[in-house]
Amino acid sequence: MHKKDMGLAVLIIVVGAIVYLRNPLFLSPINLGNTANLIGLFGLFAIGQGFVIMTGGIDLSVGSMIALLGVIFVDLVGRLGVPWPLAMAITVLVGTLMGLAHGLLITKLKMQPFVVTLCGLLIYRGVARGYTGEATAGFPFGASYPELEWLTIGRSFGIPHSFYAMIIIGVICWFVLHRSVYGRHLQAVGKNEDAARYSGVRTGLVITSAYVICAVLTSIAAVYFAMFTRSVQPSSHGNFYELYAIAAAVLGGFSLRGGEGSIIGVILGAVLLQQLQNLVNLLGIPSSLNFAVMGGVILVGVLADQQFSRYRQQRRAARALDALDKEAATPG
Repeated sequence: MHKKDMGLAVLIIVVGAIVYLRNPLFLSPINLGNTANLIGLFGLFAIGQGFVIMTGGIDLSVGSMIALLGVIFVDLVGRLGVPWPLAMAITVLVGTLMGLAHGLLITKLKMQPFVVTLCGLLIYRGVARGYTGEATAGFPFGASYPELEWLTIGRSFGIPHSFYAMIIIGVICWFVLHRSVYGRHLQAVGKNEDAARYSGVRTGLVITSAYVICAVLTSIAAVYFAMFTRSVQPSSHGNFYELYAIAAAVLGGFSLRGGEGSIIGVILGAVLLQQLQNLVNLLGIPSSLNFAVMGGVILVGVLADQQFSRYRQQRRAARALDALDKEAATPG
């Protein structure tokens, strides 16, 4: 575990202790279970956002993707009667194609990630609203899908299955990012794309794959959200969720400049964000301040990242000067 991850874990414990002292309901089984469910839901696509940020890019379309993919999944299962495994596969396939489109526009047509995904944010939300005619997409009244409900909103040992899903995906992504050649290529592209290309890394493929990974994890999260809410209002479902993902990644040590990040960190970032949301609710703070809290968290995270980067650069420069001085002082 990196020093940043340790610091974030300590912060989570401190914040949790403060909230518990103000309101002991914080550690009640019901509250912990509900919070764990939200951590799992938001953590799924926050991990995907981390892969994109690792390349020095960003995906602003996550919330709108969740809305559109949620509408597609609910419509397939609830109205068309498609078996849920096939409906889930179709949903993930559509999401994969969205991520592939993002990656190709960025790498082949040299468009800025901000522009591409901002357009995606608008297009996907518009398509979702047009597809439903501004109506809410929902499952038929009284409909039950036992296996799907067990997978998405069920619990084992009091822990929501969404949380288990996030942990399993987090472990897989940890190995991919931190213990594979692909992970090293991803970091190299984020640090210096030109240098990585000259070193033989297929930078276009690496960047495109990062957007595909983000879209796949967002697709899975869309299914979980659809089952959690049981209906999808396309005009509001998933609104600003991209901010949660970006904030979790930044808090977890992913640098917006690219090349740095930790899967453990982004999961801890998702934990802290939901803990702060829980703090707002339990302490009676107006919910209208939620986004103010989110903006403040992102601002503090970026400032901290900049300060740490400057500190590391100063340390490296100081060590280089010390080495030169020692070399100059060495006789012969």
